[in-house]
Amino acid sequence: MKNLRIDFVSDVSCPWCAIGLKSLEQALEQLPELSVELHLQPFELNPQMAAEGEEINAHLARKYGAAPAQLEQTREAIRQRGAELGFSFTKGARDRIYNTFDAHRLLHWAGLQGGSAQRDLKLALLTAYFTEGQDPSDHEVLRRAIESVGLDGAAAAQILASDQFNVDVRQAEAEWQAAGINSVPAIVINQRHLIQGGQPPEVFVQALRQIAATAEGDSRP
Repeated sequence: MKNLRIDFVSDVSCPWCAIGLKSLEQALEQLPELSVELHLQPFELNPQMAAEGEEINAHLARKYGAAPAQLEQTREAIRQRGAELGFSFTKGARDRIYNTFDAHRLLHWAGLQGGSAQRDLKLALLTAYFTEGQDPSDHEVLRRAIESVGLDGAAAAQILASDQFNVDVRQAEAEWQAAGINSVPAIVINQRHLIQGGQPPEVFVQALRQIAATAEGDSRP
């Protein structure tokens, strides 16, 4: 069985990150010969976002210069891609964009718990924001997401009330930015190969097969 490390660099307020994660998971289901170690890495699209967030259309227009018609066209394409992958982007649910730093702190903590805790929490947070229209910076929303995946809500509340894991998340973000990651999702395999964006499952399948074959060749005496 071939072993691969996958670092999935993303933000919980990034719709293409939800698409990329679901697409990657579907690809991995088609590759049972691979043993994959998945690490979800932090990236903030809006690290300076105020606590109250910002209305989404105003934010995107200011940041990208996108017109309302263009924004709706992009949203419809995202909704269709999500539906194909079994993820629901509820129309109108995401009317504001928020700071996601605390969500990344909890994701870091979930990663320390082992098993699928980090992946499960990531999906719960993506669902809370894009499907249910909840605020991923709200501590009560975060606590409910933690408990929904079987983690300790009281422990999460203590983390949120402190600065625990602040340094860890900031350091990880800085390291990925220093490595040249400036847009997400960014999928890094074996710390060498980069796949950028919310690619279809077949693109991931082809790339992972090629990388696994190369890795196998490199390991031969």
